[in-house]
Amino acid sequence: MGVVNWLAVSAGTLAFFMIGAVWYGMLFSVPWQREVGVGAAPRGAAMVRVMALTLLCEFLVVSTLGHLFARTHPAPHVVMMMALGFALTVMAPAIGINYLHQRKSLTLFLIDAGHFVVGMAAVGAVFIALG
Repeated sequence: MGVVNWLAVSAGTLAFFMIGAVWYGMLFSVPWQREVGVGAAPRGAAMVRVMALTLLCEFLVVSTLGHLFARTHPAPHVVMMMALGFALTVMAPAIGINYLHQRKSLTLFLIDAGHFVVGMAAVGAVFIALG
């Protein structure tokens, strides 16, 4: 097994996090809030908790990819295929299964799954750039 590129893991995690900030902030805040039935974003300690746990979860996802890349030494195009493939064949379907049982809307699924696909594309790009 090769050495995990922790710089790419860290930068990829931050890229994923920033995609989420733009995705759920500027791009889709109004339809997302309408679909989930929430108003204003949490504030204070609740906001810190949500953001810290989000960052931790994204770090776990990105570090898993980092370990996979260290083990397999894929070509750059394969890095992107693996990052997007993980989003499209693991993350989005997992959300879809939950949303089907919770009777959530297609709109909410597309917003949330889209975030994972775009975020993982950014992660793949970071690994390619820092590889």
